[in-house]
Amino acid sequence: MSPLLAQTRLELTVILRNGESLLVTLALPVGCLVFFSAADVLPIEGDAVDFLAPGVLALAVLSTAFANLAISTGFDRSYGVLKRLGVTPLGRRRLVQAKTLAALAMLVIQTAVLVPAALALGWRPDVEVVPLVAAIGLATVAFCGLALLLAGRLPALVTLAAANAMFLLQLVLSGMVFPVDKLPSGVRDGTKFLPSTALTDGIHGAVDHGATVPTRVWPVLVVWAVVAVSAAASQFRWDPDR
Repeated sequence: MSPLLAQTRLELTVILRNGESLLVTLALPVGCLVFFSAADVLPIEGDAVDFLAPGVLALAVLSTAFANLAISTGFDRSYGVLKRLGVTPLGRRRLVQAKTLAALAMLVIQTAVLVPAALALGWRPDVEVVPLVAAIGLATVAFCGLALLLAGRLPALVTLAAANAMFLLQLVLSGMVFPVDKLPSGVRDGTKFLPSTALTDGIHGAVDHGATVPTRVWPVLVVWAVVAVSAAASQFRWDPDR
């Protein structure tokens, strides 16, 4: 087995064995989907699951590619794990690749859990595969870049606090679980520039009946992906003492 695949398997195993990681990546999205689909508490028209399922898929991407990656990488860096692995035959580039591949593998697992659950609750999507994959792919790149930027510059506990705060803000402001049109107008206009909002709108446009992906989704996701990855590449520090 190649060093890259071996490290990817290790990273994925760590995620699956970590209770906190599973809480964020699986329990929270599934819990939101089931609870809000069953409880008539959301200010929306029509079946709740039709609104929730695309948002919960976006939430899965956010939780895995951003929150979980930022926190795990931040603590690996603080313990000196990244510094040590970076000078092994694995190398720094393949270490980052392994973490990204593990995040993608976890997204596959989340999808395999969330989609059947949504279908069982009555969701009947009209899927356009190309825009769906493009939106998820660009958002994943952007969130991974943001996660590594935080983890590579801040102490582990600060990364933990910042990642959780940003995760909760994007969960509330991006239309994943609560409709954006219920927010104040000034806040609503500002959320259009968030990668999480663009992802949510992109998934809705790709799976909702009669819907299309808004044009603004693509420039927002592309800009966030390019800026986040560039910033992470230039600012990441492997040494926890720097």
